[in-house]
Amino acid sequence: MRTKAIVTGHSRGLGAALADELLARGVDVLGLSRQGNPELAAAHPLQLRECSLDLGDSAALAAWLAGGALHDWLADAALVLLINNAGTLQPMALLPAQEPAAVGRAIALSVAAPLMLAAALVPASPAAHERRIVHVSSGAARKPYAGWSVYCAGKAALDHHARAVQAEAIPGLRICSLAPGVLDTAMQAEIRAASAERFPQRERFVDLQRSGALVAPEVCAMHLVDYLLDDDFGREAVADLRDLMR
Repeated sequence: MRTKAIVTGHSRGLGAALADELLARGVDVLGLSRQGNPELAAAHPLQLRECSLDLGDSAALAAWLAGGALHDWLADAALVLLINNAGTLQPMALLPAQEPAAVGRAIALSVAAPLMLAAALVPASPAAHERRIVHVSSGAARKPYAGWSVYCAGKAALDHHARAVQAEAIPGLRICSLAPGVLDTAMQAEIRAASAERFPQRERFVDLQRSGALVAPEVCAMHLVDYLLDDDFGREAVADLRDLMR
């Protein structure tokens, strides 16, 4: 019996760093993403399994879950870790400029997929003695930003999902919606490339990059996995990694 993890969006950014950190600690990882991670696959051919899956396509995710692949992956797992990391900033625009179809895709990826995977986890891991779920949240779940209404709403949904699931007190299940801080990833570059018209607080994030305030994803991944494996994990349904590191 072993520890096994599912990491969404493992092909780049924080997801890649999380998968790498878990693999380095001897945890087997199932990466779910539209694209694979050739570097990690080459370095960990026995520990990493990848599934090419568009998590923004709810029908495709439902079909994959119904096919039994998750159950097969977790059949010999004693401790199961689910890190719902995949998400998107788009549509990054004020409400009248948002495309309704883009709103739907964003919510499918950032909200429906994490909730679907969470719902599937317990039935897919009958042998596990414990399951731990991390929703990668954001300070934007708790503070509104003009131009980020969809992103803010999606992250707030993850926070409240974690609160409700914690209230259910399911034996052998812990959950936390965890804000990781401001990271030096492609998402930050996407923010800085946006126009002030679409994202009025753009300059704040430009200043964060200029001042060296962005955290490397590898550093964040190390601390996040430390917390995920700690005895205190899940004590709070909603948390900020920066507070835990103090």
